[in-house]
Amino acid sequence: AFEYGATIIAIDAGLMFQPAALLTSTIRRSPESPATRLKTLSYIDNIFAAREAAARAIRRSGYDGAAVADIMKDAGLTHGGFYAHFASREAMLAEAADRAGAEALAASARIAASAPSANALRPLLQAYLSKEHVQDAENGCPVVALGSEMPRQGLAVRRAATRRIKEMIDLVARQSPDWGHPGAHEKALVTVATMVGALLLARAVDDPKLSDALR
Repeated sequence: AFEYGATIIAIDAGLMFQPAALLTSTIRRSPESPATRLKTLSYIDNIFAAREAAARAIRRSGYDGAAVADIMKDAGLTHGGFYAHFASREAMLAEAADRAGAEALAASARIAASAPSANALRPLLQAYLSKEHVQDAENGCPVVALGSEMPRQGLAVRRAATRRIKEMIDLVARQSPDWGHPGAHEKALVTVATMVGALLLARAVDDPKLSDALR
């Protein structure tokens, strides 16, 4: 959290995926001096940049391979500024897991929302299992990129990832023709498990034909 005038603004895992405009519009309307507003807006920009870079890094290099120096460089920030944005490396990993999950969820939700309600599941599955998604681990589903590492992570990281996985299951369930009927949630569990497994295998193999067949 940081203090802005008489207001305390919390920057945490629940807030970090919200559009920056939700914060900046409030700050621009504040009675603080222009210099103070500019400084605070710059700080917020840095926070969002650091979290976006961390979310990409864990999907690209894994939790253990996500180097602080590389993340800060990718965000356009100095290595020394790390602790101005994260309480610890563990906190960074937890927020990165939450951010990555939120990005993946939002992408799927946008696809589902743009499709006819009676057939929204099909385009969601097609996008998830597309060749583009197979080739773009850095910006794709963090469950596939990081699932095998999850049991070795701390509680905060696992909790953040679990929350987003539950939200993905709920999103898939709501797109199902069976939504509202008994068994819809159980079918969504099977669908999500199949999606994740298919994408993982499609990325793992070195045979392009097999990769295509798996998805």
